[in-house]
Amino acid sequence: MSSWLDYTINGLILGNVYALVAVGLALIFGVSRLINFAQGSIYLVGAYVGWVAVVALRTPLFITIVLVAAIAALVGLIIERFGLRPLQNSVRIAPLLATIGISFVLDQIVMLTFSPNPRALPSQLPDIRFQIGTGTIGPLDILIACIGATSALLLFVFLRYTKLGWAVRATAQDRDAAMQMGVDVNRVNQTVFGIAAALGGLSGMLVGMYYNQIDTAMSLHATLKGVVAEVVGGAGNVPGAVVGSLLLGLVESYGVAVFGTSYRNLFAFLLLIVVLVFRPNGLFASAKQAPPEPLTGTFIAPSRPVRIPRWALLVAFAAFALLPFLPVSSYVLQTLINAWLFAMLALSLTLVAGTIGQVSLGHAALLAIGAYTSALLSLDLSVPVSMSIICGGLMSAALGTLLISPSFRLRGHYVSIATLAIGEIISLVILNWETVTHGPIGVSGIPPLSLFGFELVGVTSIYWFSFAVMVLLALLQVRLLGSHIGRSFRAIRDDDVAARAYGLSLNRYKALAFIFGGFAAGVSGGIAAHLYSYINHETFNTQQSILALTIVILGGLGNVAGAIAGSVALVGLPEVFRIAAEYRILIYGIVLLLLVRFRPQGLLGTI
Repeated sequence: MSSWLDYTINGLILGNVYALVAVGLALIFGVSRLINFAQGSIYLVGAYVGWVAVVALRTPLFITIVLVAAIAALVGLIIERFGLRPLQNSVRIAPLLATIGISFVLDQIVMLTFSPNPRALPSQLPDIRFQIGTGTIGPLDILIACIGATSALLLFVFLRYTKLGWAVRATAQDRDAAMQMGVDVNRVNQTVFGIAAALGGLSGMLVGMYYNQIDTAMSLHATLKGVVAEVVGGAGNVPGAVVGSLLLGLVESYGVAVFGTSYRNLFAFLLLIVVLVFRPNGLFASAKQAPPEPLTGTFIAPSRPVRIPRWALLVAFAAFALLPFLPVSSYVLQTLINAWLFAMLALSLTLVAGTIGQVSLGHAALLAIGAYTSALLSLDLSVPVSMSIICGGLMSAALGTLLISPSFRLRGHYVSIATLAIGEIISLVILNWETVTHGPIGVSGIPPLSLFGFELVGVTSIYWFSFAVMVLLALLQVRLLGSHIGRSFRAIRDDDVAARAYGLSLNRYKALAFIFGGFAAGVSGGIAAHLYSYINHETFNTQQSILALTIVILGGLGNVAGAIAGSVALVGLPEVFRIAAEYRILIYGIVLLLLVRFRPQGLLGTI
């Protein structure tokens, strides 16, 4: 009984920490209708500012709290002023993508400054426990609860009794009406981002003290947990975000008690999916609340695509096909092999996101399904490698579409959130399903690539194989987009209400897009598994999903040639010029920010 009380206390404490992130996200969404994916990076900044204050400067606890909140708030103000305000009149998806790019940049700056090695963050409080009934509680638990309650109270007073708070509430209720009444919306946005960032920074510091450890990989999970708590309570609903955070903390804590630590995050994402499917506006949203507006038709930047002459495409094809005959190093060929693999993933994503309007942030999960299917079939059942890769593509198409189908009824930013959650769920299932996937130890000794019984051992043969597969998938996609199915895809993307009025079955065509896209991604994952010879649950991660999204935006959403060109530019060139590995993610983030700001239609234009 005492252990369950401890788990309850632990869940409530975690819920208080999540609430600091979720409340900030709810405030921003209420005012800007934006899911701020950079909130976790501010959480990371707060954790490391706390470490500098405690370990290097040895500041008292109160000064540490004030310093963390102030610097985090400053970062939030900078993000709003220079990262998001210039996008006020841009397409609606632009600010969301900008926060992803900002997150990449902040994470990499912190990593380059402090190194990726974990660091201990002392709590500055006595290491004692107080007996409460059959359970115990420590000074840090009390501090976290007090900061959570105090923050909620101050926020309530601010929103209810101050003029600026009234302006925030008015903007959240009706932004256009608030502007007509003379509300300075820019000042409101600045205030909200400052408050949200201060709360996020404090949350990072408190979590670091609670677990006595921080590292540069903690930002993504902080964002995901905050988004889960916010969506469960109701996007933009501050009290709902608090209750959703407490519920999330309890669900995680009880799940760990029953199933173990490795299942902690799985319960959070399953809770999110259940809420999105059955009550997408959140548990505490009003029954009269209108559903979110679709993003389809609003994120494709108007442009005239660059028409590449057929002879130019043939010349490019011949040049890349004949490249191994030229005096180039094997390193260049290996780099282009990676580019062709990412081009297959980009073809998949540009079909799903650019053609039918389903922005997927968990697309790397399709790589994982294809990779594990192909690896296990060839390793355990001795299926020929070429056949196992095709089976990997088919499994990725079927299973991926089945898993993502609940999100077909969602609209707005919820589609991106759902795909991100499903990607994390697949990774966690791979981690915990040891009897099939070998769990955390991964799959090793995967047979090398072979074709018709002949093993592809040289880099040249692997280059030609991957290039040929990529070209074949690209030609099939061009044929698909030129058919009536492709025209139906674009009709749904541009205006799903009008498409439905004309008799198009939205779910059917969305499923078709994911089937075709899932096959391409699964084939890419299968080839990668046999190239790597070892894979685990971390091989295909969220960073690869974001990189794929950056590639398709760089090339032009819905543009087949753009997906290939973007892959060569974003994957191949940094390798060819041997830019240090630790700077690549920073480059990707900066490229994404520049594209969203200055060239949202991509290099070759959207189609």
